[in-house]
Amino acid sequence: MAQLKVQPLSDSALARLRSGFEGQVFSNVDDGFEEARTLFNAMIETRPAVIAQCATTDDVRRSVECARAEGLEIAVRGGGHSVAGMSLTQGGLVIDMRHMHDVEVDPRAMLVAVGGGTVMGQMDEASTRHGLATTGGRVSTTGVGGFVLGGGSGWIERKFGLACDHLLSVDLVTAEGDLVHAAADDNPELFWALHGGGGNFGVATRMELRLHPMPEFSMGLLLFLPEDGPEVTRTWRDFMAQAPDEIGGGLIYLVAQPEPFMPEDLVGRLVCAVVLTCVGPEAMLRGLAAPLTRLGPEVEMVTDMPYAEMQKALDDPPGYRNYWSVEHLASLPDPAVDAFCARADGMVIPSPTAHAMWRLGGAVARSQADYPLPWRHAAWAVHPLAMWEDPEDDARALQWVRNIRADMHPWATGDVYLNFTGDEGEARVVRGFGEDNYVRLSAVKTEFDPDNVFHRNHNIRPAREMPTATAPPPRMG
Repeated sequence: MAQLKVQPLSDSALARLRSGFEGQVFSNVDDGFEEARTLFNAMIETRPAVIAQCATTDDVRRSVECARAEGLEIAVRGGGHSVAGMSLTQGGLVIDMRHMHDVEVDPRAMLVAVGGGTVMGQMDEASTRHGLATTGGRVSTTGVGGFVLGGGSGWIERKFGLACDHLLSVDLVTAEGDLVHAAADDNPELFWALHGGGGNFGVATRMELRLHPMPEFSMGLLLFLPEDGPEVTRTWRDFMAQAPDEIGGGLIYLVAQPEPFMPEDLVGRLVCAVVLTCVGPEAMLRGLAAPLTRLGPEVEMVTDMPYAEMQKALDDPPGYRNYWSVEHLASLPDPAVDAFCARADGMVIPSPTAHAMWRLGGAVARSQADYPLPWRHAAWAVHPLAMWEDPEDDARALQWVRNIRADMHPWATGDVYLNFTGDEGEARVVRGFGEDNYVRLSAVKTEFDPDNVFHRNHNIRPAREMPTATAPPPRMG
């Protein structure tokens, strides 16, 4: 890969980029740059040379061409939720997609088309107006592009499958500035790679997804004292192991926040929360949840709720320092439950830190698609999300997350949903795709991005950057 600059973009190059650009271009000395640079994770202090807030596909193409001509590293920003800060680049050029957020719903065909900068809340609100939905992230400000292309795990996945299972087409600007279309019958190998391979192959400017009818949706929130956590977790485990596909949710240790339904004596205290989601009405959820409500929660809320509102219910507040990870488990025996619950005591409090566990299965595991997502066949996912304010707590928060991963090692599959992680090294990236899939993905990368221009991601290296022994075979045909 060519040597990349770290100095500001020259005045002449900046003028050429701005000429005919329909969005807005910020150099790092312009008013508005700092606001444009701000990410969800307050730990990230990266300063690009220029941020190109694109309004059109042509803006995206011009940005790619400018960066390559000037030798600038490229980062692509959608929702800006990359915990590792991959949405920015030090001294490089950021292709900021946030103005490309059009959402078009075809209710008769049950399809939704979204711009490359659309966030989850925008897609959910447009789709649910027609009584339709597709699997979305658990945070409404997450970018749809990065979420779907990385696989896409969400509340209704057990009923409908992962988000990428509903991906029908993608328009992509490549490293050469070309616009390509990927679908089952158009660049099918690239289309396969986009089901989990993330932003390695270009900039997604438009995506089309299949929708499902969502006439009724309900949710439940049960809060227990932390000392009851092991018993609650075992009951929840047994409940979810037998639950129908309509039931989703998770078990989360968190700090209770002031809400109208929250008793004052719980606010600011650690609680063990069972979050239940149901593709169905309140009566259905309430009946199924009886094994959990019989435990006598401190707070019991079971109610009908629009799906788009549930998608916002656990939104993480911006401005905190963040570090996340995940381990997928083949089983969840009592010793694993005890180890999981014991780590709740090490959370940085008060903060929005969440010590979470999800049940997979259902449509997630039943899929016969050969997409590069080996983790979808795991039974459970343990997902610690450390969030804190004081930089003095950095080491403690990071170690807490790493300790949880180590605790879960005896039951872990080793597979990893990369959207839930930061930069944990190349070996974890390979495990995220599977070794055979990685070789196949590298062949696609070699065809569409041989110089690894798009490497600010969970990177798949093209053939020229791989050791000879693991280089992919040449493509046939």
